Amino acid sequence: MGKSYERIEGRLRAFIEAQPVFFTATAPLAADGHVNVSPKGRSGSWRVLDERRVAYLDFGGSHAETIAHLRENGRITLMWCAFDGPPNIVRVHGVGEPVFRDDPRFAGLVAGFGDADAPGLRAVVVVTATLISDTCGFAVPFMDYREERTLHADHFGRKSDEEFRAYCESKDHNLRSIDGLPALPLPLPPR
Repeated sequence: MGKSYERIEGRLRAFIEAQPVFFTATAPLAADGHVNVSPKGRSGSWRVLDERRVAYLDFGGSHAETIAHLRENGRITLMWCAFDGPPNIVRVHGVGEPVFRDDPRFAGLVAGFGDADAPGLRAVVVVTATLISDTCGFAVPFMDYREERTLHADHFGRKSDEEFRAYCESKDHNLRSIDGLPALPLPLPPR
């Protein structure tokens, strides 16, 4: 039986911080728009900011769907599920905001992530919870975590910031979502 919570604290916070992967879900307002679900998992790239807010680092990659949806309507759900230990699923439903490189808050937010700050960073997504809940997770399978994949970090680590910015500008999927919504504001400001 699921429960709702007012705050991300204690057991919920410890659970979120211990998971090696989480998922984001967003959607455009259009009834025929595409729902987007994205896995996130670079070590140290998400954190609980306070009892109502979480944040994660948004790195360049295959698309900018989440950013496009957040810019249009702000709706987002984050989900963490236990693949080991006691079964549990935690969801944070809320309002998300991408904080881009030229925002005065960007540097302070990024500083809180320590070594997780890396080449290829486009934005910090800050999510303010409107509903926090957990459910049993009885049907989530056990899976063993082996190690982090380094392909993304290695690939973008070989690019200078100027090369990364050029990469972002060269990919249509960074400028517009698959439904044609504005995504990453370009040109990407330097760091």
